Amino acid sequence: MHGPVSATEDGSRGVVPTLAELVALRQAAAGRRVPRRGRHGASGPAPAPVRGRGMEYAESRAYAPGDDARHVDWRLTARSGRMHTKLFQAERQRLTLLVADTAPSLYFGTRARFKSVQAARAGAVAAWAALRDGDRLAALRGSGDEAPVPPAGGTRGVLRVLDALVRWYVAPPRDDAGLPLALEHARRLLRPGSRLFVLADPGSIEAVPRAAWAGLAAHHEVTVLLLQDPLERDPPRARLPFVDDGRRIEVDLADGREYDRWRQAFAGAAARAADTLRAHGVRAHLLDADAPSHAWLPGSRAGVAPA
Repeated sequence: MHGPVSATEDGSRGVVPTLAELVALRQAAAGRRVPRRGRHGASGPAPAPVRGRGMEYAESRAYAPGDDARHVDWRLTARSGRMHTKLFQAERQRLTLLVADTAPSLYFGTRARFKSVQAARAGAVAAWAALRDGDRLAALRGSGDEAPVPPAGGTRGVLRVLDALVRWYVAPPRDDAGLPLALEHARRLLRPGSRLFVLADPGSIEAVPRAAWAGLAAHHEVTVLLLQDPLERDPPRARLPFVDDGRRIEVDLADGREYDRWRQAFAGAAARAADTLRAHGVRAHLLDADAPSHAWLPGSRAGVAPA
């Protein structure tokens, strides 16, 4: 069932992501730094930009605690009234890789927006946070035909990823081969110390071998955002009408057995997925489709299950 009878208030709002809304989420990532964690749980900010002989200026970004004061962009600071730091082409930048699950079950929603739209929005927040941290950014999905968005730094790198998120989450791609293939592509692209963000439907986690999660978490900082709809998490005991490919379908959750089956299929799957991921060293966050899209970031607790 890919669409409820009344999923949105008007037309395409909340049904498909737009580049404009993903760009506007840059402010949501401002001031909230994604924690770093090594193999032994240590956390801290990303390494500050390093300038050496022969390095060329790339761009400037907002100053963050820990940045080298020698690299302050005083001209932009004076013009904007906010401290900015210069970045250079040859600095050793960490890679942040965004992996997008495009399972058909994500293209569904009952409040505010589809889970697919929330996935695109949460991915945009992660992309802007990576820019703030000075990372190079890349993205991919489970496709045997489409190449990954190649690693790139700066605003241009973020915009390439946002454009891909819009394309991927407008409708289920016909060539979706699943999350296991996407993570296999990711494993070949990542280098030790990289940061991996996975946008996924909870039901997709079971298809990934547990050893794959353990292997990724052993060498990288891995965060999985599990997208869920409020109706999946907490359904009413009533008859619910849906539309699937133009056909009207009713699910009778007033029936106790049907209600239990629903809970096992959705809320149960989400809880199992989160437990599996955390047991293998992966940060897992349950993110409701109607929650703030930055709710999973440190300091933003609304709509996120405790880690």
